[in-house]
Amino acid sequence: MTRLIYIFCFMGMLLSNGLLYAVQSTITESEGYACMGEDKSRKQTEQAAMADAKRKAIERVSTYVKSETHVKDFELEKDLVSAYANANVKIIQEIEKDWYKDVTMGDCYKIKIKAEIVPDEKAMEKVSKGSSDDPSAPLSVNVWTDKKEYKNGEKIKVYIKGNKPFYARVVYKDADGKMVQLLPNPYRNNNYFNGGAVYEIPSGEDRFELEVSPPFGSEGIIVYASSSQVGEIDLKPSGGVYEIKTKAKDIGDKTRGVVITEKGADKKTPSEFS
Repeated sequence: MTRLIYIFCFMGMLLSNGLLYAVQSTITESEGYACMGEDKSRKQTEQAAMADAKRKAIERVSTYVKSETHVKDFELEKDLVSAYANANVKIIQEIEKDWYKDVTMGDCYKIKIKAEIVPDEKAMEKVSKGSSDDPSAPLSVNVWTDKKEYKNGEKIKVYIKGNKPFYARVVYKDADGKMVQLLPNPYRNNNYFNGGAVYEIPSGEDRFELEVSPPFGSEGIIVYASSSQVGEIDLKPSGGVYEIKTKAKDIGDKTRGVVITEKGADKKTPSEFS
């Protein structure tokens, strides 16, 4: 059975100090199994099946990333392997779970999960820094502003650049926690970006400006990027941008709900996110 694998990263920038942070994670589905035997309780068996599902999820993602990445630098390759070997697993959804009878093993438990695999952050930082322009490396998107500090009334310019082609959703969060989608917007609906090119926001057909105003130090930019089209969220037109109606805590999960295109009758294309 073919498993879907989605690699996702988001970058955030606090406009007050130009601080940039990036978190890469991978979404996949996995199944785990365990049997009671003579030494496990039902609870212990369920825990063992969950541990099996988590282990398989990490292995599946690690195998996919290594097969799709062709970094020539040995140290970077070692960092990449280490990052996923020490990954954390976050359960997004328990899709199926059930007890069943096995002819030889007796009472057994199976569980199917949708999980987010978060590679070791320090190791991924090394990979990103060493391969930021390498299209054979995992998807990496850099985000920065034209200045490190801003004064009241100044206009902000945001720049993004990926090491390979990607789709993106750019979100602005104000001091009150209200979130608006800067890209795509009502006048610039194309969210596809070529790798190696620097893109400026706002620019071109955009009909909005990012102007610094009180309260200071609370605004932020979040960029969600993917090698395939991102999932949909609830939006409402608001001038030159979109007001986001989806709850802030759900934006990441909905963005990761990508549409997978078929490449043959029984195979689906994995999607890298950054």
